[in-house]
Amino acid sequence: MKYFSTRGADTLLTFEEAVLTGLAPNGGLYIPQTIPNLPENWQEDWKLYSFNELSHAILSLYISPSEISSEDLRALIDRSYSGFRHPDVTPTKKVERKDGKDVWVLELWHGPTFAFKDVALQLLGNLFEFFLKRKNKRLEKSKGSALTEVEKEKITVVGATSGDTGSAAIYGLRGKENVSIFILHPKDRVSPIQEAQMTTITDANVHNVAVKGTFDDCQDIVKALFSDTAFNATHKLGAVNSINWARILAQTVYYFLSYFYVIRATPQTPSMRHHSAPQFVVPTGNFGDVLAGYYAKKMGLPMTQLGIGTNENDILARFWKTGRYEKVASVGEGATGATDPVMGSSDGQQATTGVKATHSPAMDILVSSNFERLLWYLAFDATPKEGADDAKRTKDACSMVDAWMGNMKSNGKVTLPVEILEFARKDFVADRISDEETLETIKSYYSECTTAYIVDPHTAVGLAAASHFHQKPRTYTTQHHQQIVLSTAHPAKFSEAVTLALSGDATFNFERDVMPNELKGLLEKERKVIDVEKPDVELVKKVIEGVAEETRVKSGSSSEVAALGSF
Repeated sequence: MKYFSTRGADTLLTFEEAVLTGLAPNGGLYIPQTIPNLPENWQEDWKLYSFNELSHAILSLYISPSEISSEDLRALIDRSYSGFRHPDVTPTKKVERKDGKDVWVLELWHGPTFAFKDVALQLLGNLFEFFLKRKNKRLEKSKGSALTEVEKEKITVVGATSGDTGSAAIYGLRGKENVSIFILHPKDRVSPIQEAQMTTITDANVHNVAVKGTFDDCQDIVKALFSDTAFNATHKLGAVNSINWARILAQTVYYFLSYFYVIRATPQTPSMRHHSAPQFVVPTGNFGDVLAGYYAKKMGLPMTQLGIGTNENDILARFWKTGRYEKVASVGEGATGATDPVMGSSDGQQATTGVKATHSPAMDILVSSNFERLLWYLAFDATPKEGADDAKRTKDACSMVDAWMGNMKSNGKVTLPVEILEFARKDFVADRISDEETLETIKSYYSECTTAYIVDPHTAVGLAAASHFHQKPRTYTTQHHQQIVLSTAHPAKFSEAVTLALSGDATFNFERDVMPNELKGLLEKERKVIDVEKPDVELVKKVIEGVAEETRVKSGSSSEVAALGSF
């Protein structure tokens, strides 16, 4: 299996190269040459597999044993998920409601940082370390003696976070050999718990950068760093955001695990067998989590249309409604003016760039980075099949995506052909959930379930969207299949929204009912953070260069070292 850029290039990369490179030099995202089909008897052979066993089976379809042996891959997987708090890693739970409208919830927050991103980032951290150790072992063998620190292959991981990616990446990479990690987050625009989870990690290879701006500013800086050929070559940049292919691949596994669980738990009458393909509903901003479901579907996992739930930053819901992919809604399509600060936002300035601060801040973004991967597949499907082989169709699809993303960068919007929208609607439905409905959903699942079920605001967006899809199947062209809603974070990470929703209920106590022991006292711990006063790529470069110089000098207080504190 080889990998290529969505924007075209003659170079094909191995899995290792795609993982270590992250973002393609031309700005594209790496995708596999083909999406493999599932083995002939997969439903029978895999039906009782554990998460780790499924992970090994699925990843083996994308990773050649000549790159990572079956034994090494199994060891990497076992190490990655040994620290999860639930034996199933990502358990599926049936939530029973008093009104009979039960729903399956796929809980993805049993990892070390209580967020779904642990599933991918624990594995990615181990992959980085595995590849670098192997490179250095080969270099050492070639040299015939031990490598000096300067001679060792190293990687500088750079990422942007709107909340959970940062802490999950840090926990996945802390203490890893030959890896330094820099995580950019928008200052005062992530929840207090999320910020504390990142900034209280004081390992020498971990560096938190608080940028005065929005998440999109942080993400733009990261993309600019990867596009800077000279800087990238000097610091050997690696990506942990969902632009990294390994993250998408790792996340496909829990779709299979949940599918098998629900099938086992459902009576297989003829009527139920007809509806055995569930609908997965995913709250998403950056499109990575739901894209993993798309790959699972294309591989052959039975499911109906994937459901997308967005908050009021609804670029995805607007695309599925209009065919326009645009940062700011056109007049008459939900365009809004300035907004008040909400849930950790220090001011209302996000609104000036089109971002609205909501109760589900991890989805407060303008552009969904992983959407480009889906656009490539839509473009490929739209290319003429007659008289063209796959190589030509691939090249044409890359050219289309390159042009679309160029328009997006220049104009902040692109209108896709009707044919593209029709292809997109075959596999997805989408809806926008307001802050008010998000809070009402949290309240409903606490008070209207047979056993109170407390959800975070992002999961509430998914649950609300699932309800819309279920109640109006003709509107959303869905059928009444069983729904599995992806629960992306533990409610303790979003105390303000959960408390706001449930404060009127005398039976609710946040510390008693929500807060896990692992997060208690976190806000009082010592912090390690570097402030950047404006969203400027040059200032962030200075931060990275200063840390690199400090590492080289190894004197801590040397006058040669840049003073790191604020820029």
